[in-house]
Amino acid sequence: MKTDINTLYQIADLHLDKQIDSASIEEAIVQILVSVGEEPEREGLQRTPERVARMYMELLDGYFQDPMSLVNDALFDVTYDEMVLVRDIEFYSLCEHHILPFLGRAHVAYLPRGRVIGLSKIPRLVDMFAHRLQVQERMTRQIAEFLDELLDPAGVAVVVEGLHLCTAMRGVKKHDARMTTSAMLGYFRKNPATRQEFLDNISRGSATMF
Repeated sequence: MKTDINTLYQIADLHLDKQIDSASIEEAIVQILVSVGEEPEREGLQRTPERVARMYMELLDGYFQDPMSLVNDALFDVTYDEMVLVRDIEFYSLCEHHILPFLGRAHVAYLPRGRVIGLSKIPRLVDMFAHRLQVQERMTRQIAEFLDELLDPAGVAVVVEGLHLCTAMRGVKKHDARMTTSAMLGYFRKNPATRQEFLDNISRGSATMF
């Protein structure tokens, strides 16, 4: 299968022609500090706007990563059709509703159809989608659809478990609440036994999440 680059870029929702406006972020942080009654010029806050701008450049770099450069030709033709699973992939993201962090683990599996991707690339793809303003449901779907388009496998399965600070720190203030989302494509959706095998694998000895 020839990878449809345009479709991959559409799924990734990239902004390769733009970059983060650090100066505007710094100005906005100064305004926030003033609005909450702080003094931006006091010693502890003098460089806070600059630090926040640098932080956003790191936490939101997923908007600006070229997915094909990220994959970097790590696609291989192999004769293998059993499940490939990478579990307990740590991720950190920002909720688009309150711009507070949510973090957790992603479990990603696919059934190859003559093509596999290098092991380290799946965590990198998870990070690419996590490093932006997100909702967990969309992020889960994006990871699955991207791999499905990239590899043309018999199926893709993604489960994401997240702790959301917008519910732990504010609002209902339930610090033990966790959210689980899933996306099942192809054979994982059609075949209950395959789906159950995947779910059994990720629950067996799974690492404790925070």
